[in-house]
Amino acid sequence: MGSAHLKVLESFHVSYDGEPVRLPRSAQRVLAFLALYDRPLQRPYVAGSLWLDLPEERAHASLRSALWRLHRRGQGLVEVSAQQLALGREVEVDLRASEALARRVLDDSSLDPLEVDASSLCGDLLPDWYEDWLLVERESHRQLRLHALETLCERLTRAGCLHKALEVGLAAVAGEPLRESAHRALVSVHLEEGNLTEAIRQYRLYRKLLSTQLGVEPSERMQVLVRDLDVAQAVR
Repeated sequence: MGSAHLKVLESFHVSYDGEPVRLPRSAQRVLAFLALYDRPLQRPYVAGSLWLDLPEERAHASLRSALWRLHRRGQGLVEVSAQQLALGREVEVDLRASEALARRVLDDSSLDPLEVDASSLCGDLLPDWYEDWLLVERESHRQLRLHALETLCERLTRAGCLHKALEVGLAAVAGEPLRESAHRALVSVHLEEGNLTEAIRQYRLYRKLLSTQLGVEPSERMQVLVRDLDVAQAVR
């Protein structure tokens, strides 16, 4: 058996033994849907979720057609039984690896932050796919990875690895520019470096974004972060 890899973060891509596997969109949708679940799914549930607007009979026909196309590849991408479907056991999915890493960062205080590859925490789930069944899972993964990036940024800051903390903090801000906790983590890195000007600039940027987009001010917690370090006059 060879090795199959399924990429659903940032974009869709399937490879087998390092070679790309070209699939029609219907087959891609089936693989992406199964990748969201680490367990077998009932065929009616898959058909009804992926072809929500079609009558039941046509939805099942569309699923059978997609499975036939996947079966032609002969690479064990999907395990099929009379009633259930599951992603092939040997298929590695970047989404699952990303979520496992995020949970380790959040739950394992003994994890060395210097050994974490933050790049797998920087991609959203198929951001250019407009599918109703992706919306909740996409947001769930986004929240998980952003929390992990912020936590990693804070741990790297405490460990004194400020250049890497800065990279991770910037990635968290890029993931959601209006997220205050990400900006706080980044301001803290600048302050730890002694770069008060950069901390002030970051604070002002966030304050302007909030004012422009939402018409509100930063929270008291954010204001205290800069005020307590004698830069209050500079940021008013």
